[in-house]
This record gives sequence, C-alpha cells and structure tokens, in this order.
Amino acid sequence: MKRAGFTMIELIFVIVILGILAAVAIPKLAATRTDAEVSKLASDAATLVSELGTFYTSQGTFKGKKSSDITNIKLKNNGDDDIQNNDTLVIQDKNQNDCITVKFDDVDDGNITVSAGDTGSVCKGVKAATKNLQKSFHFGGSSVSY
Repeated sequence: MKRAGFTMIELIFVIVILGILAAVAIPKLAATRTDAEVSKLASDAATLVSELGTFYTSQGTFKGKKSSDITNIKLKNNGDDDIQNNDTLVIQDKNQNDCITVKFDDVDDGNITVSAGDTGSVCKGVKAATKNLQKSFHFGGSSVSY
C-alpha cells in the first residue's frame, strides 16, 4: 500500500514561499492604509474650504459662529469655539499631527488662509495632495476670489 502525502522538504518549501509572500505583502498593505488616510484628509480639506465658502456666501460673516455650525468634519479648534479674527481650524491625522490649518484672516470679509504641515508621512502626503488649496481665499469684500 502506497501512502500519499507531502514530504517534509515540500512542506518547508511551502512555508518559505509563504514567508516571502508575507514579507512583500505586509509593507504594501501598510502603504495602502497610509494612502487611504492621506486621501481622506485631502478630501476633508477640500470639503472644508468649499463649506466655508458656501457658509460665508449664505451668512455674510464667520464672526461669532461655531465651527460645528459650518461643517461636520472632525476638527481641532484652537481657541474659543466662536470664530474670531486669527482663529484657526485644524485637520489632524490619527497621530494628532496638524496636517491642514485654516486661519481666519478677516471674519467679516470672509478671508481665510489654508496651509499644510509636514510632520509625519501622512501630513507630507496631504501637503503634496492639497497644493492647490494652500493659499488665501477671499469669499467676500471687494476682491472676491475662489
């Protein structure tokens, strides 16, 4: 009677091949997770700028308003919750690094400045992905630009 099965050498080869595949796949999965977070934060930044423009157009000011009145994006609001001149809204990554900062230059005229931080690999990716947003926006006044 002949026994069918794998020899010890064949099993070792299978284990070695699986180890090589795992060594290649795990870094790719980690990079994919980072890319997904970069994409989400870049999308949040674009949405925030759009919502700020829409809010200013409908309300005529940011003064005395709360960030939660304007957007549902998760923000770290530095300072009071009521928006005043020179206040900032910050979008952070999962490690609490400040990736996107929106500064209210003039709440009555609707002037904001968007800038990006580069602490950590996620924020560096967000900075590269949001180059077109990193500037001053004027939603009202005599020099409206968007």
